[in-house]
Amino acid sequence: MSTSAAPGSIDVAARLRGGVLIPAHPLALTSTREVDWVAQDRLTRYYVGAGANGLAVGVHTTQFELHHDAGLLREVWQRAADAALDEAEHHDRRPLLIAGIVGDPDHAVREAEIALECGYEAALLCPWGMTNRSPASLLDRAAVVGLVMPTIGFYLQRAIGGLHLDRKFWSGLFDLESVVGVKAAPFDRYATNDVAQALIVHDRWQDVSLLTGNDDAIVHDLITPVIASVNGKRRTLWFEGGLLGQWAIGVAEARRLLDMAVKARHDVGLAIEVLAEAAAVIEVNAAVFDVDNNFAGCVAGVNEALRQQGRVATSVCLTDKERLSPGQATLIEQARMRFPHIFDE
Repeated sequence: MSTSAAPGSIDVAARLRGGVLIPAHPLALTSTREVDWVAQDRLTRYYVGAGANGLAVGVHTTQFELHHDAGLLREVWQRAADAALDEAEHHDRRPLLIAGIVGDPDHAVREAEIALECGYEAALLCPWGMTNRSPASLLDRAAVVGLVMPTIGFYLQRAIGGLHLDRKFWSGLFDLESVVGVKAAPFDRYATNDVAQALIVHDRWQDVSLLTGNDDAIVHDLITPVIASVNGKRRTLWFEGGLLGQWAIGVAEARRLLDMAVKARHDVGLAIEVLAEAAAVIEVNAAVFDVDNNFAGCVAGVNEALRQQGRVATSVCLTDKERLSPGQATLIEQARMRFPHIFDE
C-alpha cells in the first residue's frame, strides 16, 4: 500500500526530530463539567513557555468523549492553537500542533479537515470510536486521513482501549508516505519492540519519527538504540522524543531530562545519571496514572496533579467513568512531596 505524502509532510517530519517534547493536552473543567477556558488557556501557555516543541490536543488525555461534540471539539482545538501560537511569539520556537483524530474513516476525515482549518499540522490516529478496528480498517483510515494532513500512528495500551498490532501492520502503516511518526505507547516491551523492529528494516526508516508514549519507560526508551543490519548496512534508530500524558505535568523538568537523554546517547557517564532519574519518573507516573487500579484513574490523575498545583480548579472529567480511584489523590500528593522537581515545583 502506498499513497502520496500529504501537504506539509516533509516539514512536519523534520520537526519531529532531535529531542521533541509534546505534552498530551488535558481538558480543564469546572465542577459542572463545562470547559474552564481560563485554566485551559493557562495550561497551553505553560506548556509552550516551559519548553514544549508541540501540543497534542483531542487525544486520550484531552478525553476522547470530547469528540462526541464536534462544535466543542473545534473550539478546544482552535483556542489551544491560538494560545500556543500567541505564547510562541515570546519564545524561540514554533510549536507543532497535533490533533487527536478518532472514529471511522469518513468521520476521521471530517475531523482532520476541521483540525486543518484550526491550524493543526498533523493527525494522531487514535483507535477510539471505530466500529471496525481490524488492522485493514486502521490502515484504510490512515490512508484517507493522510490525504488531508500528515499522520502519526499510535500504539495505544490495551488497558485503556488499545489492541494488539503486529509487525505486518506497522510495516503496512509505514508504507504510507503521509505517515511521519509513530507513538509507541503499549506499555509493553515486546509490543514496543515490534514497532521499532518494523520501522528499522523499512525503506522509510529515516522518514518516520519514533516517539515514546510509554509513560512507564520514558527514560529507557529515550536512551536505548535499536540496531540492525539491513542489506549489509548498519542502521541505528533512536526515539526522537515523546508524546506523553506524563508530560502534561512538569514540562520544564521534562525538557531538562529529555535534553540530557539525547546528550547521554554518546556519554556513558551521563547515561547512568539519566537512568538514575528513571525510577523517580516511574514512581510519579504510578501515582498519576493509577497503576494500582489498572489505569482506571489515569486521565483524572493528570487533572488531579494539576489541581493540586493550582493550575486547574477540579479533577472532574466529562463522564463519571473517568474519575480518581480511592486513595489516588493522596498518592499524587505524596509523589509531589517526594519528587517536587518532576512537577516543576
